[in-house]
Amino acid sequence: MQKRMRFVAVNGSERPDGNTREVLAHAAELLAGHGIDLEVINLGELKLSGCGPCGDCNSRCEPCAVTGDDVPAVVDRMALADGIIWAAPVHGFGPATTMQAFIERAGVGYLRFQRPLTNKVGGVVVIGRRYSHTEVYNQLVANVLLNRMIMVGSGFPAILYGNHRGEALADTEGVEMLDRMLHRMVAMARLLAEHRELTGRDALATEYANERDDRWFARRYATVGQA
Repeated sequence: MQKRMRFVAVNGSERPDGNTREVLAHAAELLAGHGIDLEVINLGELKLSGCGPCGDCNSRCEPCAVTGDDVPAVVDRMALADGIIWAAPVHGFGPATTMQAFIERAGVGYLRFQRPLTNKVGGVVVIGRRYSHTEVYNQLVANVLLNRMIMVGSGFPAILYGNHRGEALADTEGVEMLDRMLHRMVAMARLLAEHRELTGRDALATEYANERDDRWFARRYATVGQA
């Protein structure tokens, strides 16, 4: 018997009660109908340190030495999930600064060493007034793929237009795209779980999940300057 599935949504908005949170509340209700729990992590309520000035991120093979914020705990919670949703509003023609800071800090500091999100089902939803939605969406999709997650096509991107609170959920076409994405994420997560239960292994290869298993980066940078 399969365990109850759990998705994690990372809310990249710094606002405590805006459109992004409302959209994720809608997502939680839809997923609950599938018997899936959605944990929403609101980055605006957490302590996020900026990346430090050390500059050795491409040569070391251990997690970041910067400590004292909530990023490691968020990474741990994502690592236990079956699906991950990146959710961010558009601010200043890019993703909200909290989302950008988290992607940099989590990715460089932790995710790149073990790739713990490998083969989890990934999804992206973007909310904003009327500009740069696709640019932000494409950036977050690239990050999903960088972390070896699995995205399923669901038609048009889950992009919702709205400015003031409540307007995003009034975008009926955007909500439909979000719903399609969620339904297909659920189907894919269940398919992958069934495969693991039947075979005892992941459906997709995991041997390249961690590009630093063999200290490739350490060997590469050890030769710099020797030529």
